[in-house]
Amino acid sequence: MKFGTKALHAGIEPDPATGAIMTPVYQTSTYVQEESGVHKGYEYARTQNPTRSVLEKNLSALENARFGRCFASGMSAIETVIKMLNTGDEVVSTADLYGGSYRLFTQVFEKYGIKFSFVDMQDASNVASAMSDKTKLVWIETPTNPMLNIVDIESVAEIAHRYGAKVVVDNTFSSPYLQNPLDIGADIVMHSVTKYIAGHSDVIMGFLATNDEALDHQFGFIQNSSGAVPGPQDCFLALRGIKTLHLRMQRHCENGEQIAHYLKNHPNVSKVYWPGFEDHPNHEIAKKQMRAFGGMLSFIQSEDTLKKAEKTLRSFKLFSLAESLGAVESLVGHPAGMTHASIPKVKRIAGGLTDSLIRLSVGIEDVEDLIADLEQAIA
Repeated sequence: MKFGTKALHAGIEPDPATGAIMTPVYQTSTYVQEESGVHKGYEYARTQNPTRSVLEKNLSALENARFGRCFASGMSAIETVIKMLNTGDEVVSTADLYGGSYRLFTQVFEKYGIKFSFVDMQDASNVASAMSDKTKLVWIETPTNPMLNIVDIESVAEIAHRYGAKVVVDNTFSSPYLQNPLDIGADIVMHSVTKYIAGHSDVIMGFLATNDEALDHQFGFIQNSSGAVPGPQDCFLALRGIKTLHLRMQRHCENGEQIAHYLKNHPNVSKVYWPGFEDHPNHEIAKKQMRAFGGMLSFIQSEDTLKKAEKTLRSFKLFSLAESLGAVESLVGHPAGMTHASIPKVKRIAGGLTDSLIRLSVGIEDVEDLIADLEQAIA
C-alpha cells in the first residue's frame, strides 16, 4: 500500500456500531466492565481510548512501525524516552536542535544525574568520539532546527549500536512522508504531531514509533503512570489532518523549493539554509534518506543585524510571526528570540544560530503571493 492510500485507510475501519466512515470521538473517561477485569479491551481512558488507538495504528503504518503511541505533546513524548534512563546514563545529542528539547535535557533531566553531550552530527565521526560505555541513547534531529543540518541516520545508528545505545530520530521537520528513520537504522522515531502531521495549527500532540516491542511496553508503562495522553478530540483532528498529509507535503516542498531559490538569488540575502541546494553540507545524504527537501528553511540578510531582522519580521503580511511550524499557513520565526531562546547565546552562535537568523515554515498558499510578501518585507 502506497503512502497516500495508507494515510487514508491504514488502521481505519468504519465504525462497527453505525458504519460511520469517520472514526468517532470517544469522549469518555471510563468503560463499563461485565465483571472485574472482564471488558472489551478498554478499562480507563488514560490507558486506552478507541479514537487514540486508531490514530496510533494509522501513524505507525506511515512510519513503517509495528508499534506507536500518541502523547499529550511532542515534549511529553521526548520526556517519556528520557524517563527510560537511569542516573549515570549518558545521551549524545545533535548540537543544533529545538530549544525545548535542549531545555528539557539540561534544565530538567541533568539534575537527576543524566549526562547530555551535544555534538555536530554532520560528521558522524564526531558521534563516535562522544560515545562511551555509559551512552544509552543517541538523539538525532535531521533536518535540524533551525539550521537545516543533515545527519546521516544510517551511519550514526551503526556507531551507536556498536556501543549498545538506542537511536532516536526527531522526524518532525520531515514528517513520515519525506523520511522513515526506522527503515535506515533508528530504534525510535519521535514526532511533534502538532506540526506537519496534524497540519492545521489546531492540535498539540506527540508520537513515538518503534519496531521494538520491549521499548513500546516501556513507553506504555511510563505514559500510563505519568498520564501524558492526548484527548480524543485532538486525536480525531489529527486523523482528519493526516488524510491530506501527502497532498500538503507535496505543496510544502514545491513552495519551499521555489522560495529557497528566490532567496538564494536575492541581492539583500547573504545566506540561505535549505538541504535541497547542491552546495548544502550533506546534500547527498539528504537525497539518499529523504524523498524531497521539505518546506522549512532559514536565511540571513545582507544587513546582518538584529535590528534589520526585527524590522523584516514586523513587515510580513502573509507570513505570520508565530511559534510552531508545518501548518497549512506560512509562518515566520526568530529562533534566537523565540523557539531557541533557552539555549545560551554562546552555544547558539557557535552553531551558526545568530540573532539575525530568520526561519520560514513555508505553507501551501500560492507561491507567487508568498514571494511577493518576502520581497516587500525584506525591502
